[in-house]
Amino acid sequence: MRCPFCTAHETKVIDSRLANEGDQVKRRRECISCKERFTTFEVAELAFPRIVKRDGTREQFQEQKLRSGMLRALEKRPVDSERIEVSVSRIKKLLTSSGEREVAANDLGEMVMKELKTLDHVAFVRFASVYRSFQDVNDFTEMIEKLQKK
Repeated sequence: MRCPFCTAHETKVIDSRLANEGDQVKRRRECISCKERFTTFEVAELAFPRIVKRDGTREQFQEQKLRSGMLRALEKRPVDSERIEVSVSRIKKLLTSSGEREVAANDLGEMVMKELKTLDHVAFVRFASVYRSFQDVNDFTEMIEKLQKK
């Protein structure tokens, strides 16, 4: 690993720990030349399934697109960013562990709704209203009644 301060090629690992629910390895390193310390994160590079959209087109899974959709639903809601990242990680883990080469966008949307339901009910209803294309107030009312029953 190259030192970000002096660009020397020799660094040594001082400490290693698991981070992000065991999905990453956090390493504390020290440069042999300049003695500066810095942190690196190692993440396994995983092959995600392609997403099959409603119109039949296929696209690569985009983690940023998943996160931004969830953040949009959670906007101005009192949800800790760490909990959001845990939810994103859980969805990614479900996608990679499925073993499927392709996943329907509907299935991905259901995964997001399940996570949002545990994070914040308002965000869940926001996301569902767009995802399920609510047409009128009755659709909202039905969704809220279902939430209240559970």
